[in-house]
Parts: sequence; structure tokens; C-alpha cells
Amino acid sequence: MINLSGFADEVYVNFEQQLDFFQSVGLNYIELRFIDGMNVLNISKEKLLQVKQMLSDRGIGVSAIASPIGKYGISQPFSPHFDRFKHAVDVASFLNTELVRVFSYYAPQGEDINKYREEVMERMTIKAEYLKESNVRMVHENESRIFGYSAENCVDIARSVNSDKLSLAYDPANFVWGGDIVNNVEVCWPLMKPYVTHIHIKDWKLGSTDIGSLPGEGDGQIEQLIKELVTSSYSGFVTLEPHMSSGGQFGGETTPEQLKAALQNVKAFFSKYNVVCV
Repeated sequence: MINLSGFADEVYVNFEQQLDFFQSVGLNYIELRFIDGMNVLNISKEKLLQVKQMLSDRGIGVSAIASPIGKYGISQPFSPHFDRFKHAVDVASFLNTELVRVFSYYAPQGEDINKYREEVMERMTIKAEYLKESNVRMVHENESRIFGYSAENCVDIARSVNSDKLSLAYDPANFVWGGDIVNNVEVCWPLMKPYVTHIHIKDWKLGSTDIGSLPGEGDGQIEQLIKELVTSSYSGFVTLEPHMSSGGQFGGETTPEQLKAALQNVKAFFSKYNVVCV
């Protein structure tokens, strides 16, 4: 089954407004990143209890904790970030989601991240080992400048860690923005497909610096990707992260009308291939 989700913090800062808006457009899942302007990993226990109750009251589930884990320099000490990862796992368990999004570290200024491959693999393996006794899994997202900037490096992570607790999140727009790749479905998707369990829908036009496109109108091959998901019987979340007003390292902005239009396009693409998403 394919379930649609989205980043409501792109539309509203206030969490109650985020949930009200998703209810109004018929989205039953949310990808949690910012709650009232604060990262979900930074909110208090009391606030987390409120969040859980608000989600329950509206019948909205959590597709993933969109954490910033691994979005820091590889030269930084691992221990405090590992503690933060453990907290992300606790938050995911508390909010009844199986997924925590992660990244794979930046190189020191002016250096090639590939030089730090062994350190990346060691850290990712430690996190996978920690998850062995948990019902939570981590999904690594491809993104510019981290070790997993390329499809090949993402696959390297998945194969090297070789754990059912680590899979890949696929974001086509990040290949356009970070790698000038306008045929990701032909050159990236076939490599990553066996390891992908999570999809982000963000479209991008080559050359745009900070504004995404309506899904299907950029160079991210969104319709082609959706066709691939359908023909391969993909089962999991497809999460809207449009960045249609602005986009940056840790988040983006999208107006309510832009997200509605993005949702309409995505549903239309799935409908074209006789798939109804919920």
C-alpha cells in the first residue's frame, strides 16, 4: 500500500495549524520535523505528550521522524550525536512510527567526503546495531555534500552496513539540485531501488538555487518515478516536501495553495496508473 504524507511545517509554523491543514486536504500522515518552530528532537517531554495527544485527536499518524541526524561534520565527536540519535529513536517509538530519517555527514571544509568512507560506515553500523532490539528503522536520505550525495554512495552505505535496520530514502530533487542530474530515474533509481523504503516528492528545475517546482514541472522526473513505484509494487510512504516558496539546508517553505496543487498533481500521477493513495 502507498500512503501519502507531507512536511506540514513548510506550510505553517504552528503545530495545531499544521494538523488542521492536513485534515482539510485529506492527508492522514505527517512527517515530523519542526513543531511550533522547534525541531522535534528539541521539544520537552511535556510538549511531546501534547503532540502525541493532538495527533491522536485528529487521527493523523507519523510517517517518519525527519531528524537532522548525520547532518553535521564527520570531524565532530560522535558520542554526543549518537546520544541524539538514541533520543530520536525514543521519540519515534513514543509517537508510534518505525522510521527515523538520517544523513551521512559533511567533510571538513575543502576536503572530499569520500576520504572519510570508513568513518562513515563505522558510525552508520553502530547506529544500526543500536536498533537491533528496537522496532525502529533508519532511512538514509540522499543529499548534496554528505557522503550519500550520489546513488553509488547511498548503495555503498546500504550494502556495507547490511542491516534490515537501515534502508534508503529517495529524493529525486536532491539529485537535480546537488548533482545536476536530470535523468535520475534512468541513472539513480535503478541502483538504489532494491534498498529504498521511503520516498520524498520534491521537484526541482536545473539551475534553481532555492525554489522547488510543482511536481511534474521540474527536472526531477516525478511522473516517471511514480510510474516506477507503481510498476515495482512499492509499498510505503510517499512524502511531499515541495520547497515551492523556498528551500534550504534544514527545511523549506510552501504556501497552502502550493501544497494543495502539489498534492493534486501527485494524486493525478498515481491515478493515471490506477493507484489510489491514502
